[in-house]
Amino acid sequence: MARGFNTLNSPRPFLKWAGGKSELVPRILSKLPASIPQYVEPFVGGGAVFFALARAGRLQRALLGDRNPELVAVWLTVRDDVEGLIAACAAWAADEATYYHVRDGVDLASLTPTQRAARVIWLNRHCFNGLYRLNRKGRFNVPFGRYATPQRIDVDNLRRCSEVLQGVDIVEGDFDAVLQRAEPGAAVYLDPPYVPLSKTSSFTSYDGMRFGADEHARLAATFAALPTRGIHHAVLSNSWTPETKRLYPRVRGQNRTHVPVRRSINRNGSGRAPVLELLAWLVPPPPT
Repeated sequence: MARGFNTLNSPRPFLKWAGGKSELVPRILSKLPASIPQYVEPFVGGGAVFFALARAGRLQRALLGDRNPELVAVWLTVRDDVEGLIAACAAWAADEATYYHVRDGVDLASLTPTQRAARVIWLNRHCFNGLYRLNRKGRFNVPFGRYATPQRIDVDNLRRCSEVLQGVDIVEGDFDAVLQRAEPGAAVYLDPPYVPLSKTSSFTSYDGMRFGADEHARLAATFAALPTRGIHHAVLSNSWTPETKRLYPRVRGQNRTHVPVRRSINRNGSGRAPVLELLAWLVPPPPT
């Protein structure tokens, strides 16, 4: 899949995702090789980094994963049945009454896999602020978004995304399980649920599945050990906190910095002030 894309007619993320990487993408890409034999992303989310690399023609093969089965099913449907997905999205009118019916009144068991994937994309497009959030029961609970301009599903972009996903492996699983399939020489990007910015914040994930201190410690150990498996190009992003600075120190073979970014998804405008995010990366050994 190593190919170039016209930047005016190239695939963009088809979901708006909490923690989207639009502002960080240039910095992340600068830490990765110009040509990547296998790209591995175990927390794919909206896929901003993947699509940016694809647009630049830097990928030969890719493995995308996530622990969220609903999200993985959406990616698979975009890859394998984009026309059915587009038709299913078109069946719902873009109004508030329909929104709450699709969100709360539809029997999910009665939907086909393609219709279930379409529901996720349709709700993401029409909900408040494009926020994907599940409650503890695993139900999507974001209110309707009242936009001045009616929101539409970008069907042309969905088709471009489907095209670039042909030949891409998409799997469900924990980050360790996904990384077990990474080959020596792969390039890895890790974008886990972020460490809370303060002790009073209990937030650890938008997908209803906890990712706490033990998981972050396990991830940090895995990141540091990647070179022992022949993987020397890896980048990780997280919040900039005392805990993440401890987990990702500046040591031989590993570096970090902090980057000011604006959070694209927040309940109010004041929450979009710049915050610092951590960017950690492996430092490849000098060529011999």
